[in-house]
This record gives sequence, C-alpha cells and structure tokens, in this order.
Amino acid sequence: MKLNLPAPAAALELDAVMVDLDGTMVNTLGDFAEALNRMLADLQLPAIKPQIIENMVGKGSEHLIRSVLAHVGAADIDALYPQAWQRYEHHYLAINGQFADVYPGVAEGLQALQSLGLRMACLTNKPLSFAQPLLAAKGLDGFFDCVFGGDSFPRKKPDPMPLVETCKALGSEPARTLTVGSGTYNGTITDHGVAIAYGATTISYDTTGVLSLTKVSDETLTLGGTVSYTGLTNIQGGTVALTAAGATS
Repeated sequence: MKLNLPAPAAALELDAVMVDLDGTMVNTLGDFAEALNRMLADLQLPAIKPQIIENMVGKGSEHLIRSVLAHVGAADIDALYPQAWQRYEHHYLAINGQFADVYPGVAEGLQALQSLGLRMACLTNKPLSFAQPLLAAKGLDGFFDCVFGGDSFPRKKPDPMPLVETCKALGSEPARTLTVGSGTYNGTITDHGVAIAYGATTISYDTTGVLSLTKVSDETLTLGGTVSYTGLTNIQGGTVALTAAGATS
C-alpha cells in the first residue's frame, strides 16, 4: 500500500479511514501456515501447503480452521473443532508476527493518512487477541484510534455491521470514510463490496492483484490507467495517489 496524499483532507471529502490487516497491511500467510501445521501435527493430521491456506484466509478463524480440517480429510469436524481451535490459538499466539512481513509502503501510507488528521481504525476479521499483538509487533499500532477484530461484533465482514459500528466509533459518516482492504475472496465480497453497499469510499485489492477504487456512484477505477475522480487520481503500478479534486497526473 503506497498512498501519495498531497491534498488536505477537506479536498478529499474524508474524515476517517479504516484499514484491513491480513493481506492489506501485513503478509501473514507464513504465520497462518506455521500455526495451522503445528495444530495439524498435534491432531495427528497431515500438513497443508501455504498456497492452499492462502485461498482459505479472509473469513475469520473458525472458517479457516474448518476449511483446513476438511482439506486434510479430518473426520467429524464439528467434534474436532474445539480441540483444533484450542491448539491453533495456542500456536498462533506463540508465533504471532514471527513469520509475517509488513508490505512495502504501508508505514509510509499510514503516516500520510495520519498527517491529514484523519481518524483511523484497523478493522479485520482476525480475532482481536491476534490482531492487537501483531500490530504492536510490527510497529503499526500507534497509527490507529481503534482496532476491531472478527470477535468484536456479533457478525463479521462481509456483513456490514462491523463497518457500521466502526464508523460510529470513529464518529464519521460512511460517505466520508475511506476503507482500504480486499476486494473479492473466492467470489465473495469482503471489504470492498460491503463498503460499496454501505456508501463508503473504498480502495481494494482482489485475489488477482487488481487494484480498484469505487465511490458511491459505483464508478470503478482499475489498476493500469490514470484517472481523475473526486480527488482520487493516478492509480497506476500499485500506487494510489490522492490529490485535489479534478486534478490529473
């Protein structure tokens, strides 16, 4: 995530921003693979490859664990799940962040957003007990006014409840709140889709690596072209440049 933000926040019509964690700020696939394979070893089940896990991440820990158990052929997943969760939680907390890396440009992008005086939240489906230590370990916790995990609300993304409640916590209107996160996951809308449905401005990456930006009008801007759209310009080569409304570059 690299954000060039030369314009004042007022020109961008934004008051706040919420940012996803896994796959947006931090590449946590290594952590998932390590913790899950330690869990599987404890359960005397075969290991799973990271590239398989990658396609299971994004819908919360319970979905991830159940998907892994199904993939390795575990019998009676419902009965096994409580033990699997206990071993996974144990191992994940032990290695949290050790096999994960912050994506290039993330700290700089967060600093740029913070310099505009925007209120900031991290909104993730990761359990809060995992998310907060990870942000601290990677030196990202100081950017956020609040952090919400997949267990912070009764429902997880892509349900709109977490976005609605995070806007309330930030004291911002959805149309003046930027969301940065994933676009689609195995055909299921996540941060991007729920933000559009709720009327927020969103920058997102889908599983093909395509970057898109959508505002309330449902106009979509995709990676590879120079655009001018209500203060959001030049989406090119992985860089999202937010400048004054109507500007081009």
